[in-house]
Amino acid sequence: MEVVVEAIEGAWQLLVGRDQVTYEVLWRSLRISLSATGIALALGLPIGMGLAVGRFPGRRTLYMLANTGMGLPPIVVGLVVTVLLWRSGPLGGLGLLYTPTAMVIAQAAIATPVVIALSAAALQHVDEEFRLQMRGIGASRLRSLWELGREARLPLLAVAMAGFGAAISEVGAALMVGGNLQGETRVLTTAAVLEASRGRFAAALAFGFVLLTVALAVNLTLTTLQQRGRATHR
Repeated sequence: MEVVVEAIEGAWQLLVGRDQVTYEVLWRSLRISLSATGIALALGLPIGMGLAVGRFPGRRTLYMLANTGMGLPPIVVGLVVTVLLWRSGPLGGLGLLYTPTAMVIAQAAIATPVVIALSAAALQHVDEEFRLQMRGIGASRLRSLWELGREARLPLLAVAMAGFGAAISEVGAALMVGGNLQGETRVLTTAAVLEASRGRFAAALAFGFVLLTVALAVNLTLTTLQQRGRATHR
């Protein structure tokens, strides 16, 4: 219990005291995770929409792969990205390994299946009559898809929250592709792992509480938007 109290006090001091190293790690974590979430949404939403409304061979297989990808071990993603970006790998010439860009790629790979599967499920629950109405007024396919997304905007905000949560809480792949380099690729999760490995559990828990605070702040913002949208929708 004493360690937990010390951790809470440490987290408070790190945030309120504006510790330079902590805020550097904090902003890097946000920058990487928000970038990865943006990529996951840009890739995952169109695919999820296609799975929800499309009728084509292999649809069920793709849906199954997306659902399976939600439980894909992050360490496997980190290993694959590491092999691709290794010096002798197919993308080794880009020199991206152990950089924030590599971490964005890994986190996006983890979050994208989450976005695909959850967005497909959300869009499938839109009333069938709405789609029929779009056809009835002669809306183009692109316009119909746009209106479908607007109709499901509230659950899609939940999809965004889930994608961000998958990205910012990831640690295994971040360690593999980022290397946990101080001042370059160290983020909140890897900083917590480092402190724990040194036996500094109060400091590790402090970073954990900072991470939790950040996740709560972002999700609170999205939840507020979601609830306002629900009130307007009514």
